[in-house]
Amino acid sequence: MPFGRRPGIVRTMRRSSSRISAAAARRIALAAQGFASERPDGATNVGHVKRAIDRLGLLQIDSVNVLTRAHYLPLFSRLGNYDSAHLDEIAWGRKSRRGLFEFWAHEASLLPLSTQPLWRWRMDRAARNAGDGKGKLHSFRREKAKYIGEILRQVTDRGAIAASELENAGPGRGAWWGWSDGKLALEWLFFAGHLTTATRRGTFERVYDLTERVLPATVQAMPTPSPEEAQRELLRLSARAMGVATETDLRDYYRLGVADTKARLAELVEAGELLQVEVEGWQKPGYLDLAARQPRSVEARALLAPFDPLIWERDRTHRIFDFFYRIEIYTPAAKRVHGYYVLPFLLGDKLVGRVDLKADRANSTLLVHAAHLEEGADAKEVAGPLRKELRLMADWLGLEKMSLPKTGPLAKALKTSR
Repeated sequence: MPFGRRPGIVRTMRRSSSRISAAAARRIALAAQGFASERPDGATNVGHVKRAIDRLGLLQIDSVNVLTRAHYLPLFSRLGNYDSAHLDEIAWGRKSRRGLFEFWAHEASLLPLSTQPLWRWRMDRAARNAGDGKGKLHSFRREKAKYIGEILRQVTDRGAIAASELENAGPGRGAWWGWSDGKLALEWLFFAGHLTTATRRGTFERVYDLTERVLPATVQAMPTPSPEEAQRELLRLSARAMGVATETDLRDYYRLGVADTKARLAELVEAGELLQVEVEGWQKPGYLDLAARQPRSVEARALLAPFDPLIWERDRTHRIFDFFYRIEIYTPAAKRVHGYYVLPFLLGDKLVGRVDLKADRANSTLLVHAAHLEEGADAKEVAGPLRKELRLMADWLGLEKMSLPKTGPLAKALKTSR
């Protein structure tokens, strides 16, 4: 697999441009994330899903399932009423059809198989207990290397297995991340690249198997780039996915180390692959992908999941959209400002509102607990497009009804909109 400069890219901005307005930066970011293009006209297919993921570079996985699993939502935002079974097929389907793999990138993530070699340096660091991050796993490896070896032999002998099926997993240590020793061993082996996700089952439980038994031989045969080249390529992909970004933005996209990012970024600027720019209102320099589109306008309409790549870095979201956003799942109910699972609403090139949503499958209803209008937005202008997007989401989720909120200017406008 060739890594490096993308061949045949069209330079849409002159290299002499060194200052970008705040509005232009916002449109560049939206275009890079796929929001300057119309949704597919008619039924979607696997190709639509693959192309959307390739543009984003990854999908974050999260255990919260208020509407649907987090990795499905960014594709809905960009494709509309697509068939989520297409994502399942390329993520966890037959080996011959697989196009994605799981790894710790921006948290737990689904990534294109073509990028698997770019992560081998991180797997190698983990295997040598020399990696950054995941300190709990590194400590566990130092303390229980023999036990981890026993777990690896068990997977080798028994085949694909979940942590709950291990013979000697030990007790869990409570809710959320209170993993058993068996789960910790599997996760270290996963982080070090010895194991990968074979499938997901039941309540989305990860099933592990030897990497060579899961990934296609063609992927395993791909050459391994040096750590430096892999990091440069990951920064290229980050820049492509964001259009224009600060060093911190670029580093956060794939959770690269500070020193690695600074060194590789300097190399990319020196090579003329990224252009350092001044962005209106930004306190730090921006770095422009030279192939980034700069549309004159963006006419988007989308509900954005809390873990959508457009908004997952909250400081960037505030900088680009003047939109202060914090997910309040872990905030006590009495202290929540906007709700439990709140999705910002993108209209045009601005975030104009946010809605607290839940899928009530027992009653086939999309519950809109609350609808909040952003300062400066017009409730009547927002309500119609928002109601259409909520109806589209309900249809996509297979829910027959919508329950709209009763209080607030946007809620009232929703009631009368069509």
